[in-house]
Amino acid sequence: MSVLVYSCATDVAYEDLNRDPNNPTEVSSDALFTSATVSLFDQMESTNVNTNIFRLFAQYWTETTYVDESNYDLVTRHIPLNHWSEMYRDVLYDLQDAKILADTDAKKGMITVLEVYTWQQLVDSFGDIPYTNALQGKEIPTPSYDDASSIYQDLATRINDAIGMLNPSEEGYNDLIYNGDINQWIKFANSLKLKIGMRLADYDSAAAKDLAEEAFSGGLFTSNSDNATISYQTSNPNTNPLWSDLVESGRSDFVAANTIIDYMNELEDPRRPIYFAENLGSDTYLGGTYGDNNTFGDYTHVGEKMHDPTFRGVLLEYSEVEFLLAVAREQNFSVGGEADEHYTNGITANMEEWGVEAADIATYLAKTEVDYNTASGTWREKIGYQFWLAMYNRGFEGWSVFRQYDAPVFNIPVVSGLPVPNRFTYPGAEQTLNLTNYNAASSAIGGDLMSTKIFWDIN
Repeated sequence: MSVLVYSCATDVAYEDLNRDPNNPTEVSSDALFTSATVSLFDQMESTNVNTNIFRLFAQYWTETTYVDESNYDLVTRHIPLNHWSEMYRDVLYDLQDAKILADTDAKKGMITVLEVYTWQQLVDSFGDIPYTNALQGKEIPTPSYDDASSIYQDLATRINDAIGMLNPSEEGYNDLIYNGDINQWIKFANSLKLKIGMRLADYDSAAAKDLAEEAFSGGLFTSNSDNATISYQTSNPNTNPLWSDLVESGRSDFVAANTIIDYMNELEDPRRPIYFAENLGSDTYLGGTYGDNNTFGDYTHVGEKMHDPTFRGVLLEYSEVEFLLAVAREQNFSVGGEADEHYTNGITANMEEWGVEAADIATYLAKTEVDYNTASGTWREKIGYQFWLAMYNRGFEGWSVFRQYDAPVFNIPVVSGLPVPNRFTYPGAEQTLNLTNYNAASSAIGGDLMSTKIFWDIN
């Protein structure tokens, strides 16, 4: 794996090329699993523009003074490299080492669930990636790239393997997500299996159907109490990374984007005073123009929940599962219920998770523009719109919803005028240190461009 780290002076050095995959670092399996778990959550929660700009890609937030990232500049700060390195080096390597040392199948199953989650995230970010030959240290320092659809096929196999290993009678890790509750890990694994299947729905309907129906039979999330979350703490280094970026830094880099504010204002969405601050006055919300220079004090700020150092991190949640089930029912998969029921459940679960009052939820669901039977648009547009609203603060999922369902309509950033990227471009270091394999991968996907689509994005 040609993982690199840039220093402030832009020096380049190999990371982990001398790491022997057959002799893991002398750390306990439990410690390695915990470290990988925290690294994964931190990377997905962060809003540091050097490492995670998915909230900008999803047009939930936009920037104030420095607007390169909201105009889709991935190169200046080496963003693809930093994301790539974090996921391979600090998540997958640690999970690989933890698995070598794990002493029960239940622990190996838990590791596999997080491995599958991370690999899917990398595929959905880049497309074809090093996979089969990755993480081999100096044995294979310049790995070839695997076809993204083939990786998905293998991930389906691996998540089934994980489910088979998750035996509640065995001891698992006393983990930070479910405190060693293997039954909850089984639900997590099945819900992730559903997610994998539904990503494939437009590309391979038969495979998607099998995965979705098997996941449903195996047992999915059924309430917010099942959500795959982590509890952050009040002091460094265990705070939610959002606190570090929004509070501890003392910076004022982000405001709510006009994209989401305008949509939520139109629906008088009751999540507005929770998603956002009311710094402009009671019930007043004004989004900064996406991709433009925005004066911090003139626009709506990020909500107070996200300024709390203990604000929970999320990998997968019940509302997400319900929206995926709504899509599954629209495609006649046998997953119980009807599309409108799952759609309503998804909205309700999300609002409950954010603390919206029951009466306000009922009022919102009764709106003609929200009710599944009266809202305008195709089922893809209706589900995609509400799914995207629900994924606020989970920028990667919001961006993925937009890519898969082409809903809602996003703005064009003011400065660059570029369309929303379909993928991250590969790290520039791959062209320097893994050029032959980089060139082959670039050719295979149709060009290493932000406009190149991930294989499942065919609409």
